[in-house]
Amino acid sequence: MDKLWLIIRREYLVRVKKKSFILTTLLAPLAIALLMVVVGLIFSYQGDESKEIVIIDQGNMLEKRLKDEHNFYFRFSDRTLEELIDNRSQESFDGILVIPPLRDIVSKKHTIFYYSDTNLDLDGSDAIQRLIRDKIRDFKIREMNLDSEQLDNLNTQVTLDPEPLVRDDSDEETAGDNPSPFTSVIAAGLGGLMGFAMYMIVFINGMMVMRSVMEEKMNRVVEVMISSVRPFYLMMGKIIGVGAVGLTQIIIWAILIPLIASGANLIFGFDTQQVMLDEASAEIHPDDLEMMAAQVMTELKAINWWLIVPCFIIFFFGGYIVYASLFAGIGSAIGDDLAESQALTLPLTIPVILALYIMFAALRVPNSSMAVWASIFPFFSPIVMPARLAFGPPAWQIILSIVLLIAAAIFCVWISGRIYRTGILMYGKKGTFKEIWKWMISKQ
Repeated sequence: MDKLWLIIRREYLVRVKKKSFILTTLLAPLAIALLMVVVGLIFSYQGDESKEIVIIDQGNMLEKRLKDEHNFYFRFSDRTLEELIDNRSQESFDGILVIPPLRDIVSKKHTIFYYSDTNLDLDGSDAIQRLIRDKIRDFKIREMNLDSEQLDNLNTQVTLDPEPLVRDDSDEETAGDNPSPFTSVIAAGLGGLMGFAMYMIVFINGMMVMRSVMEEKMNRVVEVMISSVRPFYLMMGKIIGVGAVGLTQIIIWAILIPLIASGANLIFGFDTQQVMLDEASAEIHPDDLEMMAAQVMTELKAINWWLIVPCFIIFFFGGYIVYASLFAGIGSAIGDDLAESQALTLPLTIPVILALYIMFAALRVPNSSMAVWASIFPFFSPIVMPARLAFGPPAWQIILSIVLLIAAAIFCVWISGRIYRTGILMYGKKGTFKEIWKWMISKQ
C-alpha cells in the first residue's frame, strides 16, 4: 500500500505542478466568464442598421400611427407607389411598405408588400409583420364593434398542477412535498446538468488516464517503474492520481467560475443571465415572473439533496473507475500509431455516447423501460441514473444500480490489470482485439 500511495502522490503532484494544468485551471474560468459576457452581448444586440420606411396605407387601417421599433422609423405618405419611386431622389427613405385594404373583414390572411433595393433580415421581417398584424387586429376590433378587453379575457393560460391521490394536509411535511407545475421542469434541468457533467468528467478523465499510460510506455519510463512496483499497483495509482487531479480542477472551477462571472457582470455593467432571461421571457408578465421564481425556489428547496449529492458522488467514482481502468488497459496495449488508438478506444467511446443520448431521452420519460434499465446497466448508469435522481426513482432501482456499478468497477479493474501487465511492456507489436483477449484469459 505504501508503494501505491507513492504512485498516487507522484501522479497527482506531477500533473498539478505542470504549467499546462495551472494555466488551464486558471484560464478556463476566465474563458467561460468571457463567453458568458459575449453571449449576453449577442442576446442584447439588436443591430446597428436603421431604416426609414414610408408606409402607404391604402385602407387607412393603421390610422397613420405606428410605433418606431427595431431600428425602423416609419412615416406615412398619401402619395402613390409610382410617385414615391419617381421622386425617390428628392426624398430620403430606405423602403416602401404598401398595405392593401382588407378584402373581407373576417379574412385570416393578408399580404403586404415591401419595396426596397435591399432585403430585410429575418428579425426585421418578423418585427414588421408583428407590428402590422397587431394593427390589423385592432382595426378589425373597431370595425366589428367588439370589446378588446372582453376578447383578451377569452385567452386562458392553462397550467397543469400535479396532485397526489392521497394527501394529508394536516401534516406540514407531507403538504410541502406536494408537486407544483414546475416539478418536472426543475427535475429535468437538474438531471440534465448532472448527467452531462458526469459525461464530461468520466470521458475526459478516462482519456487523460489513457494518454498518461501511452506517454510513459512510449518514453520507456514504465520499464524503470515496473522493476520496483507491481503493474496492478502502477495502474491503480495512475487511475486514482489522475482522478484526484480532475477532482481538484473541478473544485477550483466550482469556486472560481461564479466569482469571475459575478465580477465580469459588475465590470461590464449588466447581468448576463438576466439579459438572456429577459429575451426568453419577453412575453411573460412581471408578476408571473415573480411567482415563477418563487415556485422554482420552493421546488429547489424541496429536492432531496441528501439523497442526490451522495448518490452523485458514488456514481462519479464508480463510473470513473469503470472507464478509467478500461482506458488504462487499452492505453497499455497501444503503441505510437494514432489510427491504432482510435480503433481500440472505439468500443469504449460508444457506450459513453449512447449513455448521453439515452440520458436526454430519460429526461423526457424518466420512468420508461429504456430509462429504467439503462440506469441500472453499469456502463450506462453513471450518466443515466444521475439524470433520473431528481425525478425520485424507486429505492430498489438506485440500490441495484449502485451494487451493479460497484461489481462492474471491481471486474473492470481486474480485467484491465490483466491487460495492463502484459501490454505495458509490449513494444514493436500492434495490440489487436485478439491479442487483448488472449491477455485477459491468460493464466499467468
